[in-house]
Amino acid sequence: MKAVVQDTYGNADVLRLEEVAKPEPGPKQVLVEVRAAGVDRGAWHAMTGLPLVARLGFGLGKPRHRTIGMDLAGRVAAVGAEVTEFKVGDEVYGSGSSAWAEYAKAKPAKLFRKPAHLSFEQAACMPTSGATARLVLAKGRGEVLVLGAGGGVGAFTVMLAKLRGDRVTAATSPGKIEAVERFGADTVIDYTTTPLAGRYDLIVECGGNRPLGELRKLLKPRGVLAIAGGEDGGRFLGGLERSLQLLAVSPFTKQTLRAPLALTRRADLEALTALTDPPLERSYPLGEAPTAMRRLAEGRVTGKLVLTT
Repeated sequence: MKAVVQDTYGNADVLRLEEVAKPEPGPKQVLVEVRAAGVDRGAWHAMTGLPLVARLGFGLGKPRHRTIGMDLAGRVAAVGAEVTEFKVGDEVYGSGSSAWAEYAKAKPAKLFRKPAHLSFEQAACMPTSGATARLVLAKGRGEVLVLGAGGGVGAFTVMLAKLRGDRVTAATSPGKIEAVERFGADTVIDYTTTPLAGRYDLIVECGGNRPLGELRKLLKPRGVLAIAGGEDGGRFLGGLERSLQLLAVSPFTKQTLRAPLALTRRADLEALTALTDPPLERSYPLGEAPTAMRRLAEGRVTGKLVLTT
C-alpha cells in the first residue's frame, strides 16, 4: 500500500510517499481502508518532534512510527477476532494510528459509523479538533470568547458553542474573518487591530500564547478559562509553560482555569454527527502531504485540511 513516511524529524521536506507493507489488525482492532485522513497540529508535532518534550512519546532520536496521522474516515477492510461492533464494509470515521496511508488500524472504541450526510473528507476533518472543542466547552457557557477562531479547534468551538445557544465573540486574523462569520460567531474581531475587551463567562484560547494574567482580566469573577492551544512557546516545552502556570494559580482563584487534554471517544464522534457543514477548507491527495503541512505550519489554513487516498 502507499503511505506517507518519514525517517527523521524536520519540516515538511522529510515527508515522502512510499510503498509499505499493509498492516494486519490485532484481535481487538479494526483495519480501515482510508478514504480521507485529517491534517492537524498533532501531526505537525509528530513530524517535527517539537516541542522536544514530545519526543518522550514520539521517539527520542527518530520517529518511533514512520507514518503519522490519527484522524481518518473510510470503510472497514478487516476486523480482529474479538471485534463485534463493526463488520467489513461499514463506513466509519474516528481516530486510528498511522492514518496517512491507504490502510490504518484503529480501536473500535475510537470509531463511529459515518453518517450519510457527511462525505469521507468532512468526516475525517472532525475527530481530534471536534473532540477538543467539546472538551473545552464542557465547563462554562453564556458569553463566550474564542481566541484563534480561524483554526481547526477554534472553528469547531465556535460552531458547537452556537449549536448549544451561547453568544460567541471570536478573534481571528484578518484573512479569516469572513470564514469565522460563516462558522456562526455573533461578533468577529480582527485581533491585529482591535484590542480585546469585555468580560466573559468562558474564554477558550486556541492559538497564540497570551499571558495568563491578560486572559484572566477578560474573565468574569467565576468564569472559566480553557487553554486548548499555544504554539509560540519555547523549543523544549512549546507553550506548556503557560499550562503549568495555570495549574499553579488555579487553587488560589474562584475562576476555573483549565488546560484539558482531549482524547477522541466514541461519544464525541456520535455528538459531532450533529454538524452538517464541518469547517473543511480543502483536501489534498496523499502525495501532497508536504504541501498541506507547509500551509498548516504557516498559519494559512482556515478550519481544516484533509488528505485523500
